[in-house]
Amino acid sequence: MLVLGIDPGSRATGYGLIEAQGNKLSYVDSGCIQTGNGELPERLKRIFEGLSLVIRQHQPQQSAIEEVFMGRNAASALKLGQARGAAMSACLCYDLPVSEYSARAVKQAVVGAGAAEKSQVQHMVKALLRINVTIANDAADGLAVAICHANTQASLVKMAGAKSFGRKRLR
Repeated sequence: MLVLGIDPGSRATGYGLIEAQGNKLSYVDSGCIQTGNGELPERLKRIFEGLSLVIRQHQPQQSAIEEVFMGRNAASALKLGQARGAAMSACLCYDLPVSEYSARAVKQAVVGAGAAEKSQVQHMVKALLRINVTIANDAADGLAVAICHANTQASLVKMAGAKSFGRKRLR
């Protein structure tokens, strides 16, 4: 399964692609879509077009995106929500299913702690995917979202295939 992970942002949207085969994860590609300093509608268009290009090139089977984190600045949260909408629309235009994960869940899946720092996420992404080169924080976050999704899907498959739930059979 090829998974596209997306870390949305109105200035830079990170993405990462991984191949997931059971518990084995492999790095495929990652990068950042820089939107510049233009008006918001133009930046949203760049996100949509950039992710559409990535989807056409790699043809992932699944996608996952980080949920909006509501901080102190409501205007920033609204812009982030619009960036997420542009990213999700790009995925949906190619009939790509979209799953959503909180930042805490992503950090928990990759680092083991929901309050992990960006540097810890970047370090663990590189270790888990055996990446030897420096990757941008936004790209590492996109890869982390993809890892979270792959691990979640693998857990669901295991649970669905479980033949016993530890209960003794009644006679």
